[in-house]
Amino acid sequence: MLDDFMTRATLAGIGVALAAAPLGSFVVWRRMAYFGDATAHAAILGVALSLALQISVFAGAMAVALAMALTVTILSGRGYAMDTLLGVLAHSALAFGLVAVSFLSGIRIDLMAYLFGDILAVSRGDLAVIWGGAAMVVGLIAWRWSPLLTATLNEDLAYSSGIDPRREQLILTLALAITVAVAIKVVGVLLIAAMLIIPAAAARPLARTPEGMAFIAAAIGAGSAVVGLRTAYVLDTPAGPTIVCVAAICFLLTSLFRSTRRAGG
Repeated sequence: MLDDFMTRATLAGIGVALAAAPLGSFVVWRRMAYFGDATAHAAILGVALSLALQISVFAGAMAVALAMALTVTILSGRGYAMDTLLGVLAHSALAFGLVAVSFLSGIRIDLMAYLFGDILAVSRGDLAVIWGGAAMVVGLIAWRWSPLLTATLNEDLAYSSGIDPRREQLILTLALAITVAVAIKVVGVLLIAAMLIIPAAAARPLARTPEGMAFIAAAIGAGSAVVGLRTAYVLDTPAGPTIVCVAAICFLLTSLFRSTRRAGG
């Protein structure tokens, strides 16, 4: 079954959707959209370093994404405006990554595949990494779901309950780095943030509980991957961007549903 490239691509898209959905819900609740963007952009530098050092691209991308996320977390409380800080770090990391790639003499690298993804080229080994990473993220979020939710809703309530919000922030940071590392092959660094945010935002009008929003976001993300791949195959369009377009259409439809329900109510 895994000999078929479309089957591998579909499984890869579903794996990334399952990893991104619960994490994306927290990104939406915490208004961390640019945080995810900065972490994703840093992954290009990780790709360049991993190729130069001849180590796993997954390991390099995750290490640099984690370093970026930790840097943002540390500097955010030291007098820097968050939007300015994220803007500087996101674009600087992407620029340094692209420059670093240009120094890789003798190494052939398809830069567009890392920027926009190359889901159709996913191998069996890539599938193992993607699903392994997705299992780690889902397991991590499930393990810390209640403390993460409490820290997201109210930091004072978290402290009074014996929960350290900074520790929960670090857990989210680790989960984000893993998600970026597994998603880079599927949708590329420029579209990772979209797959984090759009399915979760589309799920919000349909959900009545936080858990429901995470499950619906996973369904929307997985459905977008399946439909997007089929659409890209039929229309001969880039697979990664097409998946994001399908997710964006889902967001539009759920937004219209919410507007209609409010008007009717």
